[in-house]
Amino acid sequence: MIAIIDYGVGNLFSLQSSFAAIGEEAAVTSDEAVIAAADRLILPGVGAFEDAARKLRDSGMADVIKREVADGKPLMGICLGMQLLFDKSYEYGAHDGLGLIRGNVRPIADVIDKGLKIPHIGWNRLIVKRQSPLFKYLRDGDCVYFVHSYYAADCDEAVTATAEYSAELTASVERDHVYGCQFHPEKSGDVGLRILKAFCEIS
Repeated sequence: MIAIIDYGVGNLFSLQSSFAAIGEEAAVTSDEAVIAAADRLILPGVGAFEDAARKLRDSGMADVIKREVADGKPLMGICLGMQLLFDKSYEYGAHDGLGLIRGNVRPIADVIDKGLKIPHIGWNRLIVKRQSPLFKYLRDGDCVYFVHSYYAADCDEAVTATAEYSAELTASVERDHVYGCQFHPEKSGDVGLRILKAFCEIS
């Protein structure tokens, strides 16, 4: 069973529907017992980093996530949920993340061509940098759906894929059994479902 962590932020039920589409049971929950009993965890997120990080801490979910990861449970962060995996975000100030992957979250405006729309919204091809269990069913040229104004930086050793938006922006990361996708698998059609399926098969 997959636990989709409910801390007041994220596309929780669309994720649950995506897992149902591939025949996997997923519970939207903030119950520590359910999270402890789950085989895998999903950390979703949309909105502002500072608000999400505060809700994680205030709900107690930050400590729960760190404990479960320390015990070896696979975790996938999605969109803002991926950004929360890092040390710090510079979104309207400096804010601490979970520190599960070394790196920082910075504005895409600093690296993309002037005049391009922010947020970066739309379909982009994944440029695989190194193999990951998440890419088990990926095909060359597969595209996924992004919505973001910030990107993971200073994290080269963790990057598994990028996407081109005048600059190469971090699309996915991995450290041990912690995974992150800047894109939304639940909005990425069949490609996204294949990525979720691969996550469910990680032992």
